[in-house]
Amino acid sequence: MCYTNINIKYKGDKTVDRELALNIVRVTEAAALGCGKYFGRGNKEIADQAAVDGMRSMFQVLDIAGTVVIGEGEMDEAPMLCIGEKIGTWEEGSPEIDIAVDPLDGTNLCAKGLPGAIAVVAVAPKGCLLHAPDMYMEKIAVGPKAAGCIDITAPLEQNLYNVAKALNKEITEITVTMLDRERHQDLVNRARNVGARIKLFGDGDVAAAIATCFGESGVDIMVGKGGAPEGVIAAAALKCLGGEFQGILVPDTEEEIRRCKEMSGGAKWDRILTMEDLARGDDIIFAATGVSDGELLKGVRYMAANKAKTYSMVTRSKSGTIRFIDTIHHLDKKPKYAYVK
Repeated sequence: MCYTNINIKYKGDKTVDRELALNIVRVTEAAALGCGKYFGRGNKEIADQAAVDGMRSMFQVLDIAGTVVIGEGEMDEAPMLCIGEKIGTWEEGSPEIDIAVDPLDGTNLCAKGLPGAIAVVAVAPKGCLLHAPDMYMEKIAVGPKAAGCIDITAPLEQNLYNVAKALNKEITEITVTMLDRERHQDLVNRARNVGARIKLFGDGDVAAAIATCFGESGVDIMVGKGGAPEGVIAAAALKCLGGEFQGILVPDTEEEIRRCKEMSGGAKWDRILTMEDLARGDDIIFAATGVSDGELLKGVRYMAANKAKTYSMVTRSKSGTIRFIDTIHHLDKKPKYAYVK
């Protein structure tokens, strides 16, 4: 059962109810401010830990009963916000919510000083986010104008032609994006053979999926294999943004197959996972803050006089409203929970 209309308060301020969406932006801002100082310094573990510390610290003062259901992936051997970790005040009456986090989507990008790193969070009422096992997932994502025109089981060529028709473009005007990995060479070749444009990216497929929802990004469709936990976050984001996401779990070992069966609860585990499978209901919230400059969000700017500027977005599936928020932070005036040095 999904609960609705979640509002939260700051600990110590019981008189003021605040919109959860805006508080989640503060969480992603804290993560970005924490890891932004490690941009280009060559150590992805330290950058990731700084993002985790900032995110966890901000979460802990929110009057929620939150459970992390999608945490930092084991594939990255990252300093996790662990799956099952309880965050928030957990006081009597606090709303129970599921939380999916990627404190630093694009750890390598941040460490190498490359564009496209972001901090992301998706939240939903308890039981509404899929507890995806930490393995690979085949993915396909498009923006609102092409929603309803894709089928992850169809050949890539068919999906490209369908998206081109939906967008009123020639196939040579369609841009498909995917992770720059050897496993995707066949997809690259097939896209090139039909004349589609290709944009490869090094890391961070949550940001790539989101980009399909904004025409100014120049990206029309994302395909390929990436982490399943990131797939849940991307699906939550696209549900809020009006796009479409489909996924199929791709276990590589008997243990991963066992985990798929456990997750599915007796249902067919290798079926197409729709957005409703991954992020159920109409009370999903997604927020992101740029760490390094990307397609939609600029990265953290550190300014004189101990100030910093962040660029964020937040959206809700219930209203469909998309807010872009530019914030100037006076770092010396921030409470400890909002800025972990």
